[in-house]
Amino acid sequence: MQEILQYLKNNGERLDSEIAAATGLSLANVRRGMSDLSARGDVMMCRSIRYKDGQEIEGMLCRVSGYIPPAAPGRKSKAQKT
Repeated sequence: MQEILQYLKNNGERLDSEIAAATGLSLANVRRGMSDLSARGDVMMCRSIRYKDGQEIEGMLCRVSGYIPPAAPGRKSKAQKT
């Protein structure tokens, strides 16, 4: 479960199938781990349907709850005073 949580922290919101492919775990193990993490309140999950080349792909969209990634490096725009 910790490698799933770490993967989500590093890569942001992902589908369960993407997590399984990247971590090398089976899809069933990822879904079981995500259910446990969701019950603890560490991640948020929702059902998602995406279409790729006209084919429906159904999965669970997962992200770390309460985690705000650091701001992207670079110059930030300033609000213009009028």
